[in-house]
Amino acid sequence: MLSFPKINQITCILRGDKNYPNRLHDLYDPPKRLYIDGDLGLLKIPMIAIVGSRKASAEGLENAAIFAQELSRAGLLIVSGLARGIDGVAHQATLKLGPNHFTIAVCGAGVDVIYPKEHLALANNIRKQGLLVSELPLGTPPKSCHFPMRNRLIAALALGVVVIEATERSGSLITARLAVELGREVFALPGSIRSPVSSGCNLLIQQGAKLVRNPKEVLEELVF
Repeated sequence: MLSFPKINQITCILRGDKNYPNRLHDLYDPPKRLYIDGDLGLLKIPMIAIVGSRKASAEGLENAAIFAQELSRAGLLIVSGLARGIDGVAHQATLKLGPNHFTIAVCGAGVDVIYPKEHLALANNIRKQGLLVSELPLGTPPKSCHFPMRNRLIAALALGVVVIEATERSGSLITARLAVELGREVFALPGSIRSPVSSGCNLLIQQGAKLVRNPKEVLEELVF
């Protein structure tokens, strides 16, 4: 057997298991195992990643909610990283749509160690209406080196990555660049040249990311 039994609704699946996401095989270093809290069947739904700044503007947070809800209504599962700011709003906005709208939080710690702590209630709701996913063993605390690992899973799982707002040193740009390497679509919302949280998106557009103004423009580029 390649799957371990569930422990408090948390399942460990090994690479080669029928539930292991095929898109992760595009990585040069696919995780040997994944720890998953939630409904494994959701891993089969086409996914779109929505990422961005932890210190987003009010407009950025509003845009994250709009994109998450419209892309979810179109049948996509929303993937993000459970971080403050854009990530948290993307998860929350999806959950607010109710049943049949799902989100995945890829964690930079064990799925039983919620970070940041203020997202404990959000994580509990994601368990009921989505998935918490990590390649890190249960009990693993968050460390700075874990977040680039998390970002590569976000990029690999998704058909594309939508960057709402980001600084030029943001981890969201790491996710976007990994997505490019994996042949995924990368979308970025433009912003003011004077806004630090728009500088990363503007740079991505300059480097070839697709400029998008609304969710419809994302959907026009995807096949699922």
